[in-house]
Amino acid sequence: MRDRTFVSSLGEHVGRSVTLYGWVQRARPSGKVAFLMIRDGTGMCQCVLERNEATADFFDLAKKLPQESSIRITGRVKADERAIGGVELHEVTACEVLGGSDDFPITPKPHGIDFLFKHRHLWFRSQRQHAILRIRATLVDAIRQFFNGRGFVLIDTPIFAPAVGEGTSTLFEVDYFGEPVYLAQTGQLYVEAACMAHDKVYCFGPTFRAEKSKTRRHLTEFWMVEPEVAFIYLDELLDLAEDFIVSVVQRVLADHRAEIESLGRDVTALADIRRPFVRLKYADAVEILHGSQARDLLERDLVEKKAAVEALTQKIKELEETESSAAKDWQREKAAQEVQAAREERAELEEQIPNIPTHMKLAAGFQWGSDLGGSDETIISRLHDRPVIVSHYPKEVKAFYMRLARDDDRLVENFDMLAPEGYGEIIGGSMREEDYNILLERVKAHHLPVEAFEWYLDLRRYGSVPHGGFGLGVERTLSWICGLKHIRETIPFPRMLGKIYP
Repeated sequence: MRDRTFVSSLGEHVGRSVTLYGWVQRARPSGKVAFLMIRDGTGMCQCVLERNEATADFFDLAKKLPQESSIRITGRVKADERAIGGVELHEVTACEVLGGSDDFPITPKPHGIDFLFKHRHLWFRSQRQHAILRIRATLVDAIRQFFNGRGFVLIDTPIFAPAVGEGTSTLFEVDYFGEPVYLAQTGQLYVEAACMAHDKVYCFGPTFRAEKSKTRRHLTEFWMVEPEVAFIYLDELLDLAEDFIVSVVQRVLADHRAEIESLGRDVTALADIRRPFVRLKYADAVEILHGSQARDLLERDLVEKKAAVEALTQKIKELEETESSAAKDWQREKAAQEVQAAREERAELEEQIPNIPTHMKLAAGFQWGSDLGGSDETIISRLHDRPVIVSHYPKEVKAFYMRLARDDDRLVENFDMLAPEGYGEIIGGSMREEDYNILLERVKAHHLPVEAFEWYLDLRRYGSVPHGGFGLGVERTLSWICGLKHIRETIPFPRMLGKIYP
């Protein structure tokens, strides 16, 4: 399509005739003028068609084009400060329908979230989903550029794993020519082998966890980047993780500030992400959960959310009156959309309110030696305006490969990084146990088959060194950056408990 011009570059062609290829988001006739809003994947542009000799052959067809019809349209680019992107297409001389679109299911009227995810393949076309997936693409590129620019070597690790990498309760078992294998929970064990050859490595790909959880933070299939570095110590590993987060957030914000703002996200909170982050020991986190700050936070939540439910109930009542009144069509349609959104928000709050007393009880009664749960992470992260690093957890609640703290063998040299504003864990990492004898005992203590880890033990038999790494979940990080309530919007086709279509 040599004659094609993209919407994103129209500002370079003011005064010239160009041809756009795209989809009709909406068509609005107004007497002898028709307005077509076109999107082409790079942006949106309003095309203004006037009934005249040049448009006689296609004007009547164009003004009635259904939503998502694909077209080719030619006209002159005109600067207009009021227009999206500052330009419009005028003096249209050609408009050809390439593909029809009858009864497109996702209309301007309100739709429930289940309906939208059932039509996920079409929901991509909405402005909100378009923005989120564009931001995701940049986040992925920023991740790769960070590690490639620092001399890390990309190592592709297997999807089929013969043994557990994390907890045995979250494994997806697969029949591999008559033998049981598992979908990879992590590529970490394999990049450990690679870092002994290349010093600094990373893997980046899909990972799988069979967690029977329906929370807003969980997917059964997600993407994770996992760097691994030889001859490193915990404080240096934390520095690397901090630099990494600052770098990717700055890149995404620089490239997509407008899109992030369009999602309703407060970008000033992202602009303030800089080093140093807050660093706590696990014991410090326990004290926070037991303290007055955590209790006061949850008590405020309870009051505010109950008040919000009452306000939404009143708002819904008023909107329903508008919806059923003799108002204009566009007013009733707008009211219907707002009712749907308000009902969903109220339902979410009503679901959260009964959980708050439970979270208060769990925080106050948190026992040393337990792992931090999602509600615990939320409390800690909401009490800080920067990412929080919690380190040195009890060994009983962490993986077998994590290095025992040499000054307190109850603990391991690990860390979780919690995103602020209640988004919780986005990174988990640790130093790896480099001592052969200690690692062997840890494998046995976790009741894992030693023979399945002989190759992993080899890394300690032949030139073992201090080394460590971490894993960052792309979807959780994107959810935080975009300010999304649920992780399901962060991946093109989410896989969740009970949801695998399309």
